[in-house]
Amino acid sequence: MLSQERIERINYLAKKAKIEELSEEEKQEQKQLRQAYLKNLRASLKNQLDNIEIVD
Repeated sequence: MLSQERIERINYLAKKAKIEELSEEEKQEQKQLRQAYLKNLRASLKNQLDNIEIVD
């Protein structure tokens, strides 16, 4: 799971992007953070799906 600091940074960059244009460094950081977030989300979802047991 991503740390709270990284999630807050993702949110900060998203809010800043709505107000003003991000610098190239910020855009790269935002891209990397989003990729890490999505990777973590996919792994979590896969883990949940792997643990589902269907009972008939």
